[in-house]
Amino acid sequence: MRILLLNLGASSSAEVSQALAGQGYEIANESAIGVEQIESLAPELLITEATPSDLSCCGIITQIKSRERTKSIRVLMVVQGGALERARALDLGADDVISSPFDPTEFAARVRTQFREREPEEMLRGKLRQSEAKEHLAELAVETLSGGAVTRKRMWVLPALLVLCVVAVIAALVTSLTYRRSRSDALQLKAEVARLNRGIVQQSDLLKRAEDQRRSLDAQGKSDSATRDSLVAQSEELKKKMASVGAGGDADLRKQLQDTQGRLNRLESEGKVAETIVRTYGSSVCLLHVVVEFLDRGSGKPILIAVDSLGKPRTDDKGMVQLDVEGNGPHLQLDVFGTGFLVRKDGRLLTNHHVAEPWWGNDELKSLLDNGASAYALSYTAYFPGDHKGISAKLDKISAKADVATLRLDGGTPEHTTLLDLDDRSDASVAGDAVVLIGYPTGIEGILARAGTEAAKEITGDTSDVHQIMLHLADKNLIRPTTTQGHIGDVLQDKIVYDAATTSGGSGGPLFNRNGKVIGVNFAILNGFGGSNLAVPVRYAKELLQ
Repeated sequence: MRILLLNLGASSSAEVSQALAGQGYEIANESAIGVEQIESLAPELLITEATPSDLSCCGIITQIKSRERTKSIRVLMVVQGGALERARALDLGADDVISSPFDPTEFAARVRTQFREREPEEMLRGKLRQSEAKEHLAELAVETLSGGAVTRKRMWVLPALLVLCVVAVIAALVTSLTYRRSRSDALQLKAEVARLNRGIVQQSDLLKRAEDQRRSLDAQGKSDSATRDSLVAQSEELKKKMASVGAGGDADLRKQLQDTQGRLNRLESEGKVAETIVRTYGSSVCLLHVVVEFLDRGSGKPILIAVDSLGKPRTDDKGMVQLDVEGNGPHLQLDVFGTGFLVRKDGRLLTNHHVAEPWWGNDELKSLLDNGASAYALSYTAYFPGDHKGISAKLDKISAKADVATLRLDGGTPEHTTLLDLDDRSDASVAGDAVVLIGYPTGIEGILARAGTEAAKEITGDTSDVHQIMLHLADKNLIRPTTTQGHIGDVLQDKIVYDAATTSGGSGGPLFNRNGKVIGVNFAILNGFGGSNLAVPVRYAKELLQ
């Protein structure tokens, strides 16, 4: 989902960036560009600003809305002022308007609304294009079958159909015989999945992804700091304006000052809540390392990476890794990372079904499983902050109703951990309330990123073996969860929608309310609604623990 920020002032740009941070949008920031350049960037949403001294945005909006190729772009305008300025912006053609300073939660919701409203319009446009294409084809068919050529053309119809039928039958027979004769030829993995195999992951690739994550973390930190600084500057500027007006003051200025100071106070309050939750429960949230292996269903043998005489993985001309059930190649293994957290004294952890069984609902692995492979979890290892080695675990239960599962640690609950308290009361999750999410987004890459470039090189050394890297990270006490904050967008029967940022690896993480109680288990990113996240309500987990 592409967003273009156009001609935003420094203050508004900081506000918008903070409101949209970590929500999965592809954002470009431009100034003083024309409608042709906007068209080439192909944004789905344009966010711009109108000020009394600069109304150049108005002409751009008019041009966008008048062109066939750009009129579907939604426009959200930020204005400095009240109802009069907002009404003027709507009259100029904006799809929505908001006054600055604004609440980040409300702004993010308005952005999601624009994408939701745009989707059915695009579907209708797509259907119209399809109808026009069909109409064109129908016209060509009529022309082809009209006049003196009708008889000659129809003479070819039956032979053509017969040929097609024969070809289809032959293709089906060939496919069937090929499947039976050489099952291993069909056992292919996409390159993205194959690179996760421990025998294929290259150290340089791992370090590069870790460096990408480090830059992302730095950018997020700067954005958060810029937002706070921007609010402090706005507050000071408004105080000066109030002082210059006099004792009576200005009602609009007073309201803007109250809003700005209220947002600052909320940031401080929510920050303290997050600190308390992390200090109390952070040591009880673990990084789960799941190793998955595959068997050939026909022979029951492990699926292997096909290697050449030098022991290097064989790939075809499309970069597809070759698999086999014979030979000396390494077993096909996938290293999958997720998050879990302690909930019972007997060592039971809560996590997701798709973490405990990573092939469950996995589209990337579907082609492999459909072509004769079966998957199983070879091992589960839980790494807790402060522990210098991992703890083995076993699968306990899987919910039939929701994406939750329990694992049981070997040896019970580790020392220096605190059980997390689950709260499934109806008023424990309220739309608009602040939430805190703890987990391990991006798994091993995120940890290496936080360790720094030099430390990451030292830890990985000359190995690409994920198990050895994990042991090094644990020994150096670098395995610690990350924390993000946000707000609940909606509470539904079977899910909680919220905007605290996370990504792959954060699955299974606990979602806390402001009272420090777990109200959900993070399980998905809702891309269609602006990168919002979804959590399974804890009542499903409580049913599993009974």
